[in-house]
Amino acid sequence: MSNHLADAVSPYLRSHADNPVDWWPWGEEAFAEAERRGVPVFISIGYSTCHWCHVMARESFEDAAVAAYLNDNFVNIKVDREEHPDVDASYLAAAAAFTQELGWPLSVFATPQGGPFFATTYCPPVPMQGHPSFSQVVQAVREAWEERPEGVAQNAATISEVLAQQSRPVTSDLPTDLSPVVETIMASEDPINGGFGGAPKFPVAPVLDFLLASGDERGIELACRTLQSMAESPLRDPVEGGFFRYATRGDWGDPHYERMLYDNAQLLTAAARAAVMAGPRFAQEGWEISEGIARFLMGVMQLPSGAFASAQDSESTVGGARTEGGYYRLDAEARAAETPPKLDDKVLTGWNGLAIEALAYAGSVFDRADWVESAARAADYLLEHHMTQGAAGDDAAHQRLVRASVDGRLSSATATLEDYGMFAGGLLQLALATGQARYATAGRQLIDATLEAAAGAQDAVFAVPGGADPVLAARGLAIAVDLSEGAYPSGLSACAAAALTLTLVTGDARYREASLRASAASAGPAVRGPLGFGAALAVIARLAAGDVQLVVVTPDLPASRGDDLVAAARSIPSLVTAILTESQARTLAAAGFELFEAKSAIEGVPTAYLCRDFVCRLPVVSAEALRDVAASVAL
Repeated sequence: MSNHLADAVSPYLRSHADNPVDWWPWGEEAFAEAERRGVPVFISIGYSTCHWCHVMARESFEDAAVAAYLNDNFVNIKVDREEHPDVDASYLAAAAAFTQELGWPLSVFATPQGGPFFATTYCPPVPMQGHPSFSQVVQAVREAWEERPEGVAQNAATISEVLAQQSRPVTSDLPTDLSPVVETIMASEDPINGGFGGAPKFPVAPVLDFLLASGDERGIELACRTLQSMAESPLRDPVEGGFFRYATRGDWGDPHYERMLYDNAQLLTAAARAAVMAGPRFAQEGWEISEGIARFLMGVMQLPSGAFASAQDSESTVGGARTEGGYYRLDAEARAAETPPKLDDKVLTGWNGLAIEALAYAGSVFDRADWVESAARAADYLLEHHMTQGAAGDDAAHQRLVRASVDGRLSSATATLEDYGMFAGGLLQLALATGQARYATAGRQLIDATLEAAAGAQDAVFAVPGGADPVLAARGLAIAVDLSEGAYPSGLSACAAAALTLTLVTGDARYREASLRASAASAGPAVRGPLGFGAALAVIARLAAGDVQLVVVTPDLPASRGDDLVAAARSIPSLVTAILTESQARTLAAAGFELFEAKSAIEGVPTAYLCRDFVCRLPVVSAEALRDVAASVAL
């Protein structure tokens, strides 16, 4: 049996390379093999830090008898959902026709043409509490394939049509009053333990972002309470400062101990933003939470290349025995004697964008140059290794992104809209934190590329340059406009957020129009189910808030005074805040970022310009004067 996974870029796929199952990676070759043999396709989707994925692998995929049956009756494809999120999204949507208990490992059975006709999640090795064993499932699927081919074909056709319908979003007017949405979220708060709902309990970081952006004091207070309850709970690692993926109990107890880059990045942004929005009443708490997360990101998740790993595993070996979470239950001294859980060192462009944005923003808020430098190291790595020039004649030969890499090896997976939006957002925030025009220019190029890729499309506002995953597209399974989000922003919301930031720094109305149109596609489901659409709602809230911009220009030579002014600027809410030198302001203005035109350090001292909708108040040079101006125009 040939080993198709031995040279895979994905660590998750390589961890399955020695299974007795004859796994194939996602690609045309696997489907061609199924066509040649006339057998169905078994698509197993998971990720490196998924506990139940590991369990099912040990129980079923390492079992010789199960593997022999799979090899004889199916072509078996293993997919890393983090490497191929678009593949996961399509088949997860299909799985909803068969089970309400969606999750991973996701087991999908499809025709050689890719059409899904049955799906389930984790299956035990033996029947348990009414659930069939995995062997029973695959045998039933094979029997249906052989004995009821018409039913199989009809199932596949019906589900494919449902997927096509989901690619056609219905636009809605943006809500003019978000207070009912805040009230809906407030009604979901757990008044005893904090957070939302019961068990399992997730951080829902995008919802915190919306509450902070809402301008509603009740929402801001709720976000602060939630952050504080999580920080004081077992969800937070007291030693290294990061947060675990979720808690299995409503009181935040018994976490699932994997630590995800996207969770911690967004929670860092939320904690720093809460410190600004709530002011002195949350300043200390916001700092403590932010410092812990930043320390974890830089000390654990940042790779020697400067980029960030995607996750850290929940399982490890402690005292010679495999354990889930055992390492994290040790104190710092005991941990030093053990090997830490493995990192999934896969570098994902979009998730790195979230981390870059978080460290750049929090570093600016708390005046931590080392955090901003950490963000810049990651951005520089991605700009060099994950950004490529498009071919001549396509999408105006604009920038293309790579989805993933490991140790410098680039994945063949197609970059997704989340990669473009999240990385663009990170680059733009880094430009505001550093004053470097090259980051702003690169972020603008990425959003321009998505706008040009969508030009002429009936439904799309932003689209992936070069198109969707070609294997999905060839089978009509690609979701053209994927609105789904939850743990982190959809690609649509990420691009809409970055486009709004571009409006604020360029004055170009077409970016705001794109953000409005994208938000209209998400508005309906977001208002109806706000806990699942926090990122979309955050963009809607910021669109409604008005364009408040704050620029502080310092002289190129060190100033003799102005520290108080700069400190005051860091504590004032605005949609964009930039603290930069005169030469940096000139360079940004020359590059087409209108916000920085005619901004200088008056009489050689730091000078603040507070603007609303590009109409700026008279410049001020003292912290007291800036606070007075901010009281009249800030969010």
